[in-house]
Amino acid sequence: MSGGDGVSGGDGVSGGPGLGGTAESPLLTPAGNISGTYDVVVAGSGAAGLVAAIRAADAGLRVLVAEKAPLLGGTTAAGGGVMWAPNNHLARQAGYRDSHEDGVAYLTEAAGHVVTRAEVEWYISTAPRAVAYLDAETRLSLTPIARPDYHMEWQGAADGGRGLDNDAFDPSGYPGLAEAIRPSSYFPLLTMTERDRLNGRAADPELLARRAATGVRTMGGALVGSLLASALDRGVEIAVSAPVEDLARDGDKWTVTLGGGAAGRTVSAAAVVLASGGFEWNPRLRQAFLPFPVTPISAPSNEGDGLELGLKAGAAVADMTAIWGVPVISEATHEYDGVRSGRMGNVEMTLPGSITVNAAGKRFVNEALNYHDACRVFASVDPLTGRQQNNPAWLVFDAAYLSKYPVAGSAAGVPADWMKAADSLEELAGKIGIDPAGLATTVARFNDDALKGVDTEFHRGAAPQDRFLGDAANTPNPCLAPLRSAPFYAVRIAAGVLGTSGGLDTDFNGRVLDRHRQPIPGLYAAGNVSAGVFRNNYPGGGATLGSAITRAFAVGEHLAATL
Repeated sequence: MSGGDGVSGGDGVSGGPGLGGTAESPLLTPAGNISGTYDVVVAGSGAAGLVAAIRAADAGLRVLVAEKAPLLGGTTAAGGGVMWAPNNHLARQAGYRDSHEDGVAYLTEAAGHVVTRAEVEWYISTAPRAVAYLDAETRLSLTPIARPDYHMEWQGAADGGRGLDNDAFDPSGYPGLAEAIRPSSYFPLLTMTERDRLNGRAADPELLARRAATGVRTMGGALVGSLLASALDRGVEIAVSAPVEDLARDGDKWTVTLGGGAAGRTVSAAAVVLASGGFEWNPRLRQAFLPFPVTPISAPSNEGDGLELGLKAGAAVADMTAIWGVPVISEATHEYDGVRSGRMGNVEMTLPGSITVNAAGKRFVNEALNYHDACRVFASVDPLTGRQQNNPAWLVFDAAYLSKYPVAGSAAGVPADWMKAADSLEELAGKIGIDPAGLATTVARFNDDALKGVDTEFHRGAAPQDRFLGDAANTPNPCLAPLRSAPFYAVRIAAGVLGTSGGLDTDFNGRVLDRHRQPIPGLYAAGNVSAGVFRNNYPGGGATLGSAITRAFAVGEHLAATL
């Protein structure tokens, strides 16, 4: 779901057709018709799987993409679609200043304490090559956005251009493709560039309706749609409802057993690419590996299938406690694939006129901090009780805030029935079970600071990366406004996850490694099924997809050179 800094605007028209059915497109290979021998079988149809498939197909290899779910795109299609790629040529063409040296310096600041210099150099060298390939050889249309890196105070930081947005994608030339792509969980049909111009306000409903009627996709849906079209152009076979159930090494090939609509069928492949997402929707694996409870908001098909297949094949793992974290608003009515889910809440936290407090009624974080680092603070453990002291928390705002900004998809100015409301802060505190005196004291201090435009407690809005998601029309600080207009409202907000980012250990070519750090012949991994490139660090918006696409590109290059 990378790069989705949240869309505070109401859904209007959602990102595509409803879930629940099976994609029916004449362009796709029916699961029941899969048979034979392939050069490469790819498990998963998100950005990682599709990029690896396309690059391999360019070398003349016969490729099958097998998707577990009935719709294509995985968490990529559900999310914001931005990829983080320092020193890419599109940014330079758009007038942004960057360099290889600055990228290395910044990523070293971000992750150099856990990532080797060779790993930093690999990413900063490979990511722009992946962008150049996708721009020149596929149907992707990418636009650099003016989003600052998440730590502008670090050496080598860039104030824009490293994040690449997807232009709106029109699938009309590919019959049935629009219906085959997984819709967003809740993002409206806007590009990220369009969303950034809204200052937290709702989108034009006519634009949303027009795009929905014509099948146009945006954000992660546009990324998936463009990659799918590019894969189909190359003759890549793509099947839905075709999970990879088992892998077995047979001489110099893999025997791949499929399930779902292809139940009982086996195919042979020289190489297998596991690109099936993380394990955040698997309660057993979450309990085994994650140190605190999280609310997942990714594709519910991410149940760790690829991870367990890799383990069965003898793979080593790394960083299994790592996640792509995000504060999540999970109102009672929000479901995705028929299961309870939630929405990113970081935009609502950043906009002026709201605060986020714990059970003591106290603020505990700069609410405009990037969502990954903010999520870490939600999970802080109280040393006296051994319990998380900030998870869950409450987003508290007033009537003036609600009149301007939608909250978790609600219409601006219209309270939702899942919001707690009261005529005083003390009454509100009682309704949500937090300390009334603590909340009143917190709001009094915050209001004094907001009127001056300076957050003396957490410095909210002091940095360019804070202000980017604020309301530019609100002065002197786009992230600060007092809470003083009754009624007052509260919405529960908790630690969430865009995906897990620990998994199968790989080398620079994406080859899965065994416990001796030797490559398992013919087995590759990319995306959240593999251990993250940044080792539980989040250098900038789009780091999730940036790492997935970069590693997948390397996988495709290695397949092209060796098969």
